[in-house]
Amino acid sequence: MPRIRELGIFESKLPPGAHNAITDVAGVAVGHYTLIAGEGAWTGNGPFRTGVTVIVPHEGNIFEEKVTAVTHTINGFGKVYGFEQVRELGTIETPIALTGTLNVPRVADALMTIAIEQNPHIGLGFAESGRQGYHSVNPAVGETSDGYLSDLQARPIGLAEVRAALADAATGPVAEGVVGAGTGTSCFGWKGGIGSASRVLPRRAGSFTIGVLVQTNYGSSEELTICGVPVGQHVRPPKPEKRQEDGSIMIVLATDAPLDTRQLGRLCQRAAFGLARTGSTCHGGSGDFVVAFSTANRTPDRPAELGGERPYFREQPVMDLFSLAVIEAVEEAIYNSLFMAHTVVGRDGNTRYALPVDDVLAVMGRYGRHL
Repeated sequence: MPRIRELGIFESKLPPGAHNAITDVAGVAVGHYTLIAGEGAWTGNGPFRTGVTVIVPHEGNIFEEKVTAVTHTINGFGKVYGFEQVRELGTIETPIALTGTLNVPRVADALMTIAIEQNPHIGLGFAESGRQGYHSVNPAVGETSDGYLSDLQARPIGLAEVRAALADAATGPVAEGVVGAGTGTSCFGWKGGIGSASRVLPRRAGSFTIGVLVQTNYGSSEELTICGVPVGQHVRPPKPEKRQEDGSIMIVLATDAPLDTRQLGRLCQRAAFGLARTGSTCHGGSGDFVVAFSTANRTPDRPAELGGERPYFREQPVMDLFSLAVIEAVEEAIYNSLFMAHTVVGRDGNTRYALPVDDVLAVMGRYGRHL
């Protein structure tokens, strides 16, 4: 499947990074576990079209070296885990995991287990301090529903599957489409999934990188807009959509710029503009969340001193470029989640079809959008 940039119908003002993915931010890794099992009618233990995707901010112990982070709610109809503490303290201390809705508690529990294995003092305190019950861990888990194609009730994603996703985590190209947390999701009535993109800022803006990863599961077919063209008015799924859902999206932003939580929060708000470019109106029944983190600003779990120095970034002269980078990368990542997906038949024969590339190109051509 081609990414949208390879089709000659998409251009950007800012250039992408080497992989055009969130992993262009140095040290960031992405891993997937994909579960495709069973066919036909729902049994109470399948069929499954689900999975988990992990975004690892750096290669070290994330609990020991927390990254500066913020979460933002565009529309809050979702079952995310751990976001409130991120808002309060401004740090993330585990890998970020994305999965299907009812898997969230099991994935959070898995991240807790793994964090405790790596940091045995969690929940106990340190022997040298004599303090007990002082340290806890806050997993960060986001979700969209894959219930149209997969058995939600059985909740098959847990510790083994999260371990597999972490073992798969790599800093190179990111697998997209029907993979990991995107295995069973839909987008604009078509098969959606995982998408990623990045932008590199010019030298006058510090040559920083903005990376994006999305899990798409939102929109109706007639809303789909690609590069300003109302594609959804011309291209529809071959069968009427059996189930019209408001849907949801998870957007993860990463950067190597030394931004604080206020600055990251400003970028999170810009993500909604990239989402809107694709035709989304953020329906009332959707869970649209953004998580952003900086790999440059880290907080030790046990600082030797109360204070310390952090890189300082004066944003105002270049905030327009940062905003543009986020908007463009979110838009392109969503398109990649569509174009990289293939048709999937799920439980009870429910089907999400791949977006027909040739039909899309024909519409884009009629609107003069071939580059």
